[in-house]
Amino acid sequence: MSSQWRALSYEQWRATCDTLHAHTQVLGKLAVALAPPEPELQHAALRLSARGWETAPLPAPDDSGAFVVALDLHGHEALVEHSDGRTRRVALAPDRAVGDVTRELLDTVRSLVGAVEIDPTPQEVPWTVPLDEDDEHASYDPAEVASYFAAATRAALVLAAFRAPFRGRSTPVNAWWGSFDLAVNLFSGLPADPPSEDFIMRNAMDAQEVAIGWWPGDPHYADAAFYAYAHPAPADFASARLSPGTQRSASTSSTGTTSARAHSRTPTRSSSRARCFATPVLCASGIRCLRRPPKEPRPRSCDSQRRRPGLSSAGRSDRAGDPAGAR
Repeated sequence: MSSQWRALSYEQWRATCDTLHAHTQVLGKLAVALAPPEPELQHAALRLSARGWETAPLPAPDDSGAFVVALDLHGHEALVEHSDGRTRRVALAPDRAVGDVTRELLDTVRSLVGAVEIDPTPQEVPWTVPLDEDDEHASYDPAEVASYFAAATRAALVLAAFRAPFRGRSTPVNAWWGSFDLAVNLFSGLPADPPSEDFIMRNAMDAQEVAIGWWPGDPHYADAAFYAYAHPAPADFASARLSPGTQRSASTSSTGTTSARAHSRTPTRSSSRARCFATPVLCASGIRCLRRPPKEPRPRSCDSQRRRPGLSSAGRSDRAGDPAGAR
């Protein structure tokens, strides 16, 4: 299997990675604006499909049906597909600025489904220029995108296989456009105190959970890696011994399953999906290397019913203070 994994290092494709990341944020903002709010901010999540990143079907503002917005990473274009069969395309290459793509994509969406507005402020990234004004990020190398997508696809399959036997409440493999990662979350059915009061933590982390994910690297940790965190994190979680034993890979950019990697990560972005609990891991046996927190129910008996984050006892959505509604 290791030969099917691509080498991937953020430093080698930084410019294209940041541009692609910004494009995914436009899709996420559309989901935030139009999708019915769900617990755990699930309405804001994107999906990784066989063609790239895409939204779930979204309700058309003009009541004409549903539509999907996708980044086709084979054709290197953004797609807007209406449920009535209409399709529009917006080119991502060669090297189009994020601002140009964003403006054209939003105009295309409006031409198909009616008026829609997003908050163009980028989230969980070091830059602050609004997406529809961003002329800085204008690098799009199709070969680098293909390498990323091949690695992301393999990672998504591993995450899906890890999640599959769990009998309790869990999420699908989500593609998170704020932190540009893939993740699944498994819940014990018990509540937990959020680690902070910011919007994302308050709405997404008020229950016991174990999360496993993958990201392609960023300025703080350049290598692609699987990660895992538990909330609340047991005292010995970061130092727990992985099984089978970990190994340092010869190549720091390899994402192969035969090259294990495990280390702690110091959080640097307080809004980044509970990275304060993250321990990146990549194990020889896929990712089944997460030590279950003490007293957490085993998957077969896990209670799938739990208090729904983002809802008060009266069932009202807690969206106060939401800067853009996603994590």
